[in-house]
Amino acid sequence: MASTSTTRQAGQLAVLDEIRARGLIHRSASGEESVTPGLEAVLSEERVTGYIGFDPTADSLHAGNLVPIMLLVHLQRHGHRPIGIVGGGTGLIGDPGGRSAERPLLSREQAEVNLQGMRAQLEKFLDFEASENAAMMINNADWLDGKNLLDFLRDVGKHFTVNYMLAKESVRLRMEQEEGISFTEFSYPLLQAFDFLVLHDRYGCRLQMGGSDQWGNLTTGVEYLRRARGVQAHALAAPLLLTATGEKFGKSVGGGSVWLDPNRTSPYRFYQYWFNADDRDAGKFLRTFTLLHLDEIEDLEREAADKPESRTAQRRLASEVTRMVHGETALAGAVRASEALFGGDVAGLSADEVTEILEDAPSIAVSRSRFEGEGTRLRDLIGGTGLSPSAGEARRAIQGGGIYLNNRRVTDVQFRVTLEHSIDGKVIILRRGAREYRLLHIEG
Repeated sequence: MASTSTTRQAGQLAVLDEIRARGLIHRSASGEESVTPGLEAVLSEERVTGYIGFDPTADSLHAGNLVPIMLLVHLQRHGHRPIGIVGGGTGLIGDPGGRSAERPLLSREQAEVNLQGMRAQLEKFLDFEASENAAMMINNADWLDGKNLLDFLRDVGKHFTVNYMLAKESVRLRMEQEEGISFTEFSYPLLQAFDFLVLHDRYGCRLQMGGSDQWGNLTTGVEYLRRARGVQAHALAAPLLLTATGEKFGKSVGGGSVWLDPNRTSPYRFYQYWFNADDRDAGKFLRTFTLLHLDEIEDLEREAADKPESRTAQRRLASEVTRMVHGETALAGAVRASEALFGGDVAGLSADEVTEILEDAPSIAVSRSRFEGEGTRLRDLIGGTGLSPSAGEARRAIQGGGIYLNNRRVTDVQFRVTLEHSIDGKVIILRRGAREYRLLHIEG
């Protein structure tokens, strides 16, 4: 990530005001914010160390993780010190918060593989070289792996009654499910509380942040520091985002997660996810997932309201987030691919990129022999792809300028298509009109 400012500039919002203005604090049904009392004063008077935990349930973070990540980013930009905890220890247990069933248990080997991928991704967002408030990334297996069970029960368990634990919403909701909750997951809040204590003792950490489904875990940690160390610690919960259509944020059209790993979700599809955001979500997403000034976001919202067809807000959103996650080069490639989809130049795109871009278009296998030598007439190809119902209609479509080969208009009814017109010798794009595509795969 680009270097971030570590001191608050004159006229800049205080960190909690900034987070609040960007909609990053969860509010209950009564309107109450999920922030412990006194946090605002502490953040304004001293440099605070705060942390967020990430469970290594996959080898990549996903778009939903960007909400807590941005909390750490804002914390650091305002001069405070962020810590990312990658839960190599707690990830072996599983967090009951926000789930109706128990997580599958990870092996230590798989957890370590997942950790490596997540570490590299977190480093894109935070400044680990800052002189006064450098970010840290820590694996809680460093202290949990060697923790004796009897010592843990004496040091942590004695501070909490079963009644206290049962009062937590995440536990209560799971107990109402038919399958209930295992003791393994029941113990998770205590493990997370112990993380908080270790971070306090080693690094002076006094703030824990997470999603609203983590509120019970967060406040358990605050209570543990009060009882075990006599320290006033703090917690802040971010909202779990839903799109304007009521769907869980971070899911693609097919229902899968939008990953930060380019091997799981390509930069092109990542860009398209943000570009296709609902008009009603664009402003909220700009506040939540970018560092654009709030005044600029308001200008983009006004422009979008006046000219929604321009998708200016979504284009800026997609550019900002893709650049932050994948870098400038990948962003340029995603933009080029997106423009190609809407009739732009496909020169420079690989066959694999074209195939991905047109994944949803009808695909037809065509023998390589048809394109050898003089090739085959374009109008014959069109008739065999369903772009035209008859040879006569194909001729008229070409003469009328409605047929495109690799997004270039062809008006010569005698035009012949050869291997030279293919992309990497593998694919050819045919299009009729603005958006009716066919992708020819050359085989043999």
